[in-house]
Amino acid sequence: MIIQLYTMQSPAEALACVDAGADHVGITPPQGLPGELPTLEAMRDIVDAVGDRARCVALTVDMDPARIVTMVELVRPSILHLCPLAERITPRDVGAIRARLPGVPIMTAVSVTGLESVRVARDYAEVSDYLILDTQAAGIPGIGASGKTHDWSVSRDIVDSVRVPVILAGGLSAENVRQAIRAVAPWGVDSLTHTNRALDGGGFCKDLERVAAFVAAARHA
Repeated sequence: MIIQLYTMQSPAEALACVDAGADHVGITPPQGLPGELPTLEAMRDIVDAVGDRARCVALTVDMDPARIVTMVELVRPSILHLCPLAERITPRDVGAIRARLPGVPIMTAVSVTGLESVRVARDYAEVSDYLILDTQAAGIPGIGASGKTHDWSVSRDIVDSVRVPVILAGGLSAENVRQAIRAVAPWGVDSLTHTNRALDGGGFCKDLERVAAFVAAARHA
């Protein structure tokens, strides 16, 4: 079971999460998103610090291929995670970005709502190396970071319908990740909100006790 954790805000935090068992660590550019880093250079610092100990996943809600390519070329993540709002990026768009970034695996986010999400996922799977199934929230300019679960039966239908690895996200915690894995049978699981600790004055950092509990629960599902 692959464990993916968002979102790293320093090299030290990323390395602590890798030590706790994360296989993928997510980094977020400055795009008005929770836990974003101030610069692309700060993202690259995390990639350099992690090295080959884990895979760094760079998220973007951008839809401009030129800006996406610039970010990837500077940051050099292991995986590019595309997650604009649902339906704002088409499979054709994903394919065009993929053509401009040969050798960079692409993970495309799917907002799981109803059975229509299965068709959407199938279309994205044709041009993606991975899918991440998440829950869209109002007020966030992309798919994810809601802290809420969705209908896992639809996610299971997606897993059974595509040929690419699927990461399940959306409201996962140490308390529910075993149940989620048993229900969906994903290739990996992702956590952001429920492995965070709120900071005085706003913002958050990763709560390493929650991270360790999440990793243990996922590994023993």
